[in-house]
Amino acid sequence: SVPRCYLNKQLATVRVLKGDPAELSCTVSKDNVTGTWFKDGLKLTSMDGVIFEKKGLVHKLIINKAEDIHAGKYRFEGGDVKTEASIFVEDPPQVDKVLLKNLTSVPTVAKAGEGVKLQIPFKGRGPIRATWLKDRMELGDDTRIRMDKTDTCTTLSISSCDRRDCGDYKVRLKNDSGVLEINLKLVVIDKPQPPAGPIKIVESSANNITIQWKPPKDDGGKPVQRYLVERQQVGRNDWETLGETPRSCTSFTTSKVEEEMSYYFRVRAMNAEGASDALESGEVKAAGKASPGAPDPPEIISASRDTITISWKAPRKTGASQIVGYVVQKRKKGTVTWLPVTNVPVKDKKLKVTSLKEGVQYEFRVAAVNAAGTGQPSGPSEPAFAQDPTKSPGQVQDLKVSSSDSTSVTLTWNKPEVQDGNDVKGYEVEMRPCNSLSWTKCFTLPAESTSCRVQGLRAREKLFLRVRALSDSGPGEASELEACAGAAAPVVSPRLLIDDTVKSFLAIKAGSPIRVKIPFEGSPEPVVTWLKDGLPLPSRAAVSTEDGSTQLLLRAAEFGDSGTYTVELGNGLGKRETFSFQVQIIDIPQPPGAIRLEENVPGTVTVTWDPSASEQWEKNLYYTVLKRESQKGLWHVLGDLIYNNKFTFTRVVPGRDYYFRVVAKNDLGASDPSETVQPWRFWKTKAEFRVKAQKYRGVNQNQPPRFLVPLKPHVVVTGSECHMSCAVGGHPAPKITWYKDSRDLSRDPNYFCTNDFGVCSLVVLGVTKQDEGEYMVEASNEVGRAFSKAFLAIKGNC
Repeated sequence: SVPRCYLNKQLATVRVLKGDPAELSCTVSKDNVTGTWFKDGLKLTSMDGVIFEKKGLVHKLIINKAEDIHAGKYRFEGGDVKTEASIFVEDPPQVDKVLLKNLTSVPTVAKAGEGVKLQIPFKGRGPIRATWLKDRMELGDDTRIRMDKTDTCTTLSISSCDRRDCGDYKVRLKNDSGVLEINLKLVVIDKPQPPAGPIKIVESSANNITIQWKPPKDDGGKPVQRYLVERQQVGRNDWETLGETPRSCTSFTTSKVEEEMSYYFRVRAMNAEGASDALESGEVKAAGKASPGAPDPPEIISASRDTITISWKAPRKTGASQIVGYVVQKRKKGTVTWLPVTNVPVKDKKLKVTSLKEGVQYEFRVAAVNAAGTGQPSGPSEPAFAQDPTKSPGQVQDLKVSSSDSTSVTLTWNKPEVQDGNDVKGYEVEMRPCNSLSWTKCFTLPAESTSCRVQGLRAREKLFLRVRALSDSGPGEASELEACAGAAAPVVSPRLLIDDTVKSFLAIKAGSPIRVKIPFEGSPEPVVTWLKDGLPLPSRAAVSTEDGSTQLLLRAAEFGDSGTYTVELGNGLGKRETFSFQVQIIDIPQPPGAIRLEENVPGTVTVTWDPSASEQWEKNLYYTVLKRESQKGLWHVLGDLIYNNKFTFTRVVPGRDYYFRVVAKNDLGASDPSETVQPWRFWKTKAEFRVKAQKYRGVNQNQPPRFLVPLKPHVVVTGSECHMSCAVGGHPAPKITWYKDSRDLSRDPNYFCTNDFGVCSLVVLGVTKQDEGEYMVEASNEVGRAFSKAFLAIKGNC
């Protein structure tokens, strides 16, 4: 008998990307076997791009470049052997590599209010579904955002973007071969939000008002460059520009105030895109010079179920006359309304407030009264409940400073007098700086300790210290040192503490104050000397030196105050240090001189003017030229950033009257305008009359829709794809709408509709029994409508 041929190696299924090579091979046991290849049951004799190869026992089918036509089930038969395998040609969505790198590496930047269009061209086997996501959430069409898709491109359009559109975007392209995800970033820049409020009044006196604010929560995508501060006097409508501060400074002091006058302030943040909306303050009143200052917040002495006793100290600034009493006010904690406690000022600095509601927490404040009136109120006291007190230990005795060095202070005291059933369980030590009202707990000590050492102090740092006894019923009343305690000062060479707040160049508006404060250190206390251009300061300059800082003040800057200022420290031991800075006085420019008009070239006007007097001292001065075409019309800018005294207007319309205006500008603002009094007119010549022949309108080519190739019935197997198509004509090009059982399929994601130059297709993916029914396509234009119907039948797998 003849030995049978058998397989040494069977065919194996291959998955290959479209355009890549593919190969099927099998090995038989006999060399003389002549094999035959089949595809989808049909014998292959020849096929584009396919090579049949036999080398000894190995039979190969080689595809140089896989295309969709090469996908299918292949079978090899030779002698007694038979083997099958499939080739799957994958064609996932793809995007050009250079474009993909540009899209993902560089964010898209747009200005607020502009339209944005993100367009992604792609290729791959259709149908391809495109999905857009922002911050991991799928986007949908709305009034501003629209997503469009064709067979080769998907586009995200935002008609008018704003800051909320910033973020990470992702486009997901998906077909039956795979998924491609592309990450994009969109940055929208805009003017900043208003500064964060509210505006805080740091100081309000007869001479100065200082306001403070916080940076905006959103800088608009570009850093804040500066802040613009304006003021309005109560009762007036106009706002006055006071000045600007750099982005690092969120406070402003103005000395242009009048006694007892009330103002509103507003602040705008500015970046490269413009100015924010304004943050406005409430009404701010400048104090009178004779009124007393604000006392420290009152302290709670004791409390019962319907009374609270408070005490306070006289204010540091008593005004020009003697204090005659105090106005005491109260409020419930959490409310904003202050109510008077008495109808007349209290002469003593202690008051028992009665008729309080038991269990309610109250706050108190006081204001001093003299012949000039009531002064500024104090800050609120610590809140206190109207309730009967619990027993607490008494005050510690003989509190004093026993020793100190450059970094510490040591306190000693004696135990308080013991009250019945209320033994001392420990002590609590608190401190506060001399310039603060807030106490901070330092130590909690056992009952055996009657001394403590407060460490970590700076040289010459002054503190208030107090100690209170603790018991099971709570803390006792604190004993406080009568004066500030401080660490001893070591010998320190004089040194100016220059930081970012001290500038080496200052540009000051004329009439505004020059205020320069420089901190320093040194021990013993150094001698401070100020110079201007190497000479003593003018008599108008005021210098104050205290608490480790020296300040130069000129209340109203003049042009003669420009120059080099130097501060010098010396300690008498031969150690010296200096610092110099430049001051330049600036102001809004003076208006330009007289304007002259000349017609040097027919049909043009040359505008010349005498320079502004401010050119002598302003290096950054420029001019803006404006025009209007009637005596009461609107002014329009013709030229800006003009650094000479001449401008030529070329778009002159004959027969019209023109008025011209010139304004000088610098970084602070614009001058008053200089204007022409008489109009300028360029006389026109009589126009030539011509008759214009009508154009031929042509023939109406509109045609109603008609089906060139109608729909045909289909019978498909469950799970396969169904392609339905037809051809439509008409002018204008008809609009195509698909229906199943009278239901519009335009927005159903299970169906893919295309229209390529009148060839209309509907693709149903993964057909199920529910897809069986009557399908209709409607073609419509402005001339008419046409319909074509066909039935889709579904049969199950055998």
